Amino acid sequence: MGSVLIVCPLGRRPYGEIHALQQELLRDRIAEKIPDTLLLVEHDEVVTLGRGTPDGAADAVSVPVVPVERGGEATYHGPGQMVAYPIRYLPEGQRDLHAYLRQLEQVMIDVLAEHGVEGRREPGKTGVWIESKKVASIGVAVRRWVTWHGVALNGTTALEAFRDFQPCGLSSEVMTRLADHSTRPCDPEALGEQFRSHFAKRFGYSMVEIRSDQGSD
Repeated sequence: MGSVLIVCPLGRRPYGEIHALQQELLRDRIAEKIPDTLLLVEHDEVVTLGRGTPDGAADAVSVPVVPVERGGEATYHGPGQMVAYPIRYLPEGQRDLHAYLRQLEQVMIDVLAEHGVEGRREPGKTGVWIESKKVASIGVAVRRWVTWHGVALNGTTALEAFRDFQPCGLSSEVMTRLADHSTRPCDPEALGEQFRSHFAKRFGYSMVEIRSDQGSD
């Protein structure tokens, strides 16, 4: 089961719907009813608050705010952003969440390289930067060695959306989007296809199955 990856490109969906879907898939993956699954989605506007978010950090935010189980602080999801949620079992020998975060960063660095853009890590922080600006955020949770939550890459995201809070505890001025650095298509669908390809390669899946109907009625 570990060599198979189910990929679900879901288009634009409300955050609550996909959060509930993650919980369902998490239970099924823990029970070994399904293989590892990667959800690719674009959200309606929302700010999610990770476990490390200080009290009052999102008081000035005008969009919906949702406390969640992942690590990290507050972040924004919305139109123009590619969000990827891997529901992935960490086998023995790979149960190092810091190493897993570095692997997710590398997947996004590989995506940026397809655009001729050099991504980098910032020492002591999580995510991916382009020069001095942050373009991608990561926050994960794990239950019985199955991960959920994931990564967000700003493609054509309106950066004004970050100005009412401190994204990941940083100044909103540090945020950027790939469209300001690349001449290639940076819409969530295109970025999702690139992320899926590099994710499957990075984690060594021998079979990838695309299911566009996951989570639909």
